[in-house]
Amino acid sequence: MNMETRQFCTFYLDGLLFGVESQRIQEVIRSLELTEVPLAPEVISGLMNLRGQIVAAIDLRHRLEFPARPAGKLPMCVVARTSDGAVSLLVDDIGDVVEVDEASFEVPPETLNPALRSVIQGVHKLDRELLHVLDAERVCALEEGERAAAN
Repeated sequence: MNMETRQFCTFYLDGLLFGVESQRIQEVIRSLELTEVPLAPEVISGLMNLRGQIVAAIDLRHRLEFPARPAGKLPMCVVARTSDGAVSLLVDDIGDVVEVDEASFEVPPETLNPALRSVIQGVHKLDRELLHVLDAERVCALEEGERAAAN
């Protein structure tokens, strides 16, 4: 039986390691200037112009109910492709591309906060830490009411 492996682009948020499947990642960039969007849901930090492509920036710390980013620390941007188009995820730091064995995949631990549990597919136990597999579609899907207000 061949071992299935998956590649993840990893990043850190509040000390935790997260990953999004590599094929979903368009690019990783330093923070760009954001244009605020009046009346947008709070998780939307603003819009960024990525070489002519307008991309919404979602603050993952806010989305996952983590503490606010320390003052003066600029976020990094992980630009992910979703069914709604490209979305920039604002993260603390970028990790590496990690290849994991499907056999190490486990369901999300019961101990995670509900906001986090609702957007991760599960975890992989790595040598020194836990890789939280983020569901890019789910993390970018705002509540229907919020989406209607954003349109």
